[in-house]
Amino acid sequence: MATRFELKDHFRESRLTNDRLIFAAIIAGLLFVVVMVRLAVLQVFEYEHFDSLSNRNRVDIGPLPPQRGLIYDRNGVILAENIPTFSLELIPEKVLDLDSTLNDLAVILAMNADEVLDIKQRINQQRSFNQIIVKQRLTEQEVAKFSVNRHHFTGVDVVGRLIRHYPQGALFAHTVGYVGRINKRDQQRIDERNYKGTLHIGKTGVEKFYEDLLHGQVGYQEVETNVQGRIIRELHSVPPVSGNDLYLHLDINLQRIAAEALGTYNGAIVALDPKSGGVLAMVSKPDFDPNDFVSGISIKKYAVLRDSIDRPLFDRALRGHYPPGSTLKPFVALAGLESGVVNEYSKTFCPGWYSLPGKDHRYRCWKKHGHGKVDLLKAVSQSCDVYFYDLAHTLGIDRIHSFLDLFGFGHRTGIDIPSESRGLSPSAQWKHDTRNQAWYPGETLISGIGQGFNQMTPIQLAHATATLAMRGVSISPQVARASRKTGQSELQLIATETIEALPMQKSQNWEKVINSMVEVIHGKRGTARHVGKDMPFEIAGKTGTAQVFGIKQDEEYDADSIAKKLRDHALFVAFAPADDPEFVVAIVVENGGGGSKTAAPIARKMIKQFFGITPDE
Repeated sequence: MATRFELKDHFRESRLTNDRLIFAAIIAGLLFVVVMVRLAVLQVFEYEHFDSLSNRNRVDIGPLPPQRGLIYDRNGVILAENIPTFSLELIPEKVLDLDSTLNDLAVILAMNADEVLDIKQRINQQRSFNQIIVKQRLTEQEVAKFSVNRHHFTGVDVVGRLIRHYPQGALFAHTVGYVGRINKRDQQRIDERNYKGTLHIGKTGVEKFYEDLLHGQVGYQEVETNVQGRIIRELHSVPPVSGNDLYLHLDINLQRIAAEALGTYNGAIVALDPKSGGVLAMVSKPDFDPNDFVSGISIKKYAVLRDSIDRPLFDRALRGHYPPGSTLKPFVALAGLESGVVNEYSKTFCPGWYSLPGKDHRYRCWKKHGHGKVDLLKAVSQSCDVYFYDLAHTLGIDRIHSFLDLFGFGHRTGIDIPSESRGLSPSAQWKHDTRNQAWYPGETLISGIGQGFNQMTPIQLAHATATLAMRGVSISPQVARASRKTGQSELQLIATETIEALPMQKSQNWEKVINSMVEVIHGKRGTARHVGKDMPFEIAGKTGTAQVFGIKQDEEYDADSIAKKLRDHALFVAFAPADDPEFVVAIVVENGGGGSKTAAPIARKMIKQFFGITPDE
């Protein structure tokens, strides 16, 4: 059988090969064009974008928080300072596994479960790029432990910071206040751009009121970093501007005397310079250590303060409501003189009780057998209740309310510390609006001796007494005296608000009431005679005792037979010298009994301290 040979079509194969080569060339050409176009886009049109991303991997821009301004008393003693410390901080968005990281850190730094939970809660409350403090005030051993293991913790680092410290501890806790961690509520009221890198903000007292002055202006720095985020070198920086230093009217020596004199009693003391409105001392007891709040107080420790029956976190000087008792009588007496209801010679007979016309109920005087015939001088100096029952009945509650309104009772004084209370100066309209009840004549009598619905704060009482001492010139109390910018020696005084002299028909009425208050201290039967003993000048004052609960008509008050928390509050107000006042003080001693026995001796100690008089042995 013959072999069959097939001839190849070389032309066809050549054409097929050429077609494939051409197709491959076209595809390669298209891919080349795509690559070139993409390169052009990347290198020409999107150059700035990718150059920025590249620099972001290499260059880090970080805030430089400003140094918080310092706070000094009038003598230059530091009340709030910044001390250097190390803290461990993390940025949530840079942490790969947050739960694992926190658990590992808890082992290294010996943190308990509650502390870890607190950190997680704060992380959830902040934005992911904000720095979160894991632990403050690290010891050298803790810094060393973390440094050895640092390569395991991306986004976590040890940061050197200045932290707020209050060297006087609890002495100025309520007045100077404290700083704390910035929370969601704080973020709503601050300029976040100016608080980049700042972890704390003023929470109470002067620290909060003058936050804008104390904080300063944030700066920033550009640094070159490596792959691990470690800083290689600084490229550029704008330094922060430190906050202003504050100089207060407060006197540490006077503050310490007041706090020590209160002893174990709760209460409040406010001392003012009546000519400037400066707050020389302001004590509220019990108190607390503000340093506990700076780094974040533990839940257990805060619960002790919060749940204490004595309420140490409550600022009694600004927010405590107390019946003014007999310390209100000089103001009621001045109202009687101004309205023409009485004069300095008008007399009222005091048998030890008072009854409204046509009524049998007896309103008792503190002196069981009465004072006999009393005029204004005797009524104030011996604190005769019957005289003021009768005067209040004649004046009526609305005239009393309107006159006390001039002295700021029932109003905020405008002091430069937040959260001041208004107190209460009652009127018939107030009772109708708040309780939908009529005002009764008997309530007017009780109001005339500073009891009943009357509720004032110690700062109100001090401010009103200062206005009386200055013969009607009213100056808002002020804690801060001046500020000073960093690098400057000149102080910038902080303006005070002065109200024009109160409208009085007869200027001599001021002297009549003040003379009766001088008689309280220097008269033979004055209720606080021991305060003025051996003093080189005359002092004007008034004792007060405020009931905590009512006593039935046929019962007598016996302090020894009732619980301490139900005993009368002791009050005292004074200013010195009486003719040219430089010092005003208002004292409230909770459950201290009589104002003459408990509160007045405190005033004597403070007056001696202020004027540099040798203290009593």
